Amino acid sequence: MQEKINTPRRRVLAAAGAAAAWAGMSTVARADSTEPAAQSNPQPVSDAKPLPDYAKWKDANSLIVHSANTIETQRGAVGSSVITPLNRLFIRNNVSPPPAGITDNPDAWQINIEGVRKPHTFTLAQLKDMGLQALPMVLQCSGNGRAYFPHKPGGTQWTVGAAGCVIFTGVPIATLVEALGGVQDGMVYMTGTGGEEIPAGLDPNSVRVERSVPLEAMKDAILAWEVNGEPLPLAHGGPLRLIVPGYTGVNNVKYVKQLAFTKAQSPASIQQNSYRFSAVGEKGGPQHESIWEMPPKSWITSPSSPDTSLKAGPVVIGGVAMGGMDSPSKIEVSIDGGKSWQEARFVGPDLGKYAWRQFAFTADLKPGRYNLASRTTNAAGQTQPAERAENNRGYNNNSWQDHMVEINVTS
Repeated sequence: MQEKINTPRRRVLAAAGAAAAWAGMSTVARADSTEPAAQSNPQPVSDAKPLPDYAKWKDANSLIVHSANTIETQRGAVGSSVITPLNRLFIRNNVSPPPAGITDNPDAWQINIEGVRKPHTFTLAQLKDMGLQALPMVLQCSGNGRAYFPHKPGGTQWTVGAAGCVIFTGVPIATLVEALGGVQDGMVYMTGTGGEEIPAGLDPNSVRVERSVPLEAMKDAILAWEVNGEPLPLAHGGPLRLIVPGYTGVNNVKYVKQLAFTKAQSPASIQQNSYRFSAVGEKGGPQHESIWEMPPKSWITSPSSPDTSLKAGPVVIGGVAMGGMDSPSKIEVSIDGGKSWQEARFVGPDLGKYAWRQFAFTADLKPGRYNLASRTTNAAGQTQPAERAENNRGYNNNSWQDHMVEINVTS
C-alpha cells in the first residue's frame, strides 16, 4: 500500500471516549435505523459534522458523515490500489460501539463456540494458535445505493461509498469446527452474536446485533483479528469480527463474542424483521427473504463529479467491479448512458473471487455532457442489471443505471 496508515497505538488513544456520541445524539443507535430519508443530511467532515472520537484517526478529506455511526467514503477516494486504505474505509455500526477499552488487550477477548460436539470458550490468543488465513474481500453495507431509490426508504442515504475492498486475517471457522468435533447434527445456521452493550430496561432482542447465515457460509468464513495487516480497530469490529465473504456487511458481526450453530435463525429483531427483502410499503418479517448474499455490481470512481469540467481528448475512466459470490469476469463501460457498451480491461492484481477488480477504459471525448456507466458480469454468468430490485428498505441496489456519473467536457 502506498499510503501510511496510523499505528494501532494511535487508534487506541483516538478511540477513547467512543461510548459517547456527538452532543445531542442518542448513545444507542437502533439496529437498521428507520430514520426518515428527509432527515438525512450527509456532509463532508466539518465542525458541524465531525468524525466521532472512535474514528478520529480516519482521513477526514475522504469521507462523508451521515451520523456518528454511519460514515461514507467519497466516490473518488477509494484510491488507485485494489485495497481500500483503512483510514478511508466506510463505517456502519448498527449499535453504538462498545467502550474503547476492549481493544487495549485484544488477546484476552473471549468467544464461546456452541452447537458443536465439543463446545468451548477461546481467548483471541488461543485462536491465533489454531490457524491462519488472509481473506481479500469486498465489505459492503446492505444499504449501499439506498439514496437512488425513488421512494426514499428510511435509513442512511448511502450512494456508493458504503463499500471497500480489504484483507481480513484470522482463523478459518472450518478449521475451528473440525478441532471441536464438527457441527452437531441438525444444525442449519451459523449465528454470530456481537458484544455491544445493551442498556438496562431494553428488550435485548430489540437491540442485539445477532445474525444467522446458512450453514454453508462456514466454508469460507473466518474469525478475524486483523484487517490490512493491522489489529482490528474498534471502528471495524475489533478485537474480533466474524467475516462471511460474499455476504453483506451486517452479516459480518463485529465484536463477536459467540459463534453458535443453530437449528433456527436468531430471534433478534435485526434477524427476524430487519434486513428483509420486502415489497415497498411492507414491513419486513420472517416471511421475507433475508439479505445475505451480494449481487454483482460495479461503479465508476473516476471521473467522479459532475461539478468538475474535463478537457476534451483522451479521458481515462476508472472504477471497481465486484462479482458478489463469484469472481467478476467481464467489465463494460458506456459513455452514452447505456445506449452502447464497450469492453474495458481489469487492471491490478486478481485477489480472488470475493475481492473487487479495478478497471480502466480510455475514451476520446469531444466537448459536451456525458453519462458514464459500467456493468460487470461474474463467473457464474450473472450480469449487473439496468434496473434496481425494488424493496422497502432499499437493499442490494446493483443497478448500473442508478450508479451512472454525469461529466462535463470542455474544449
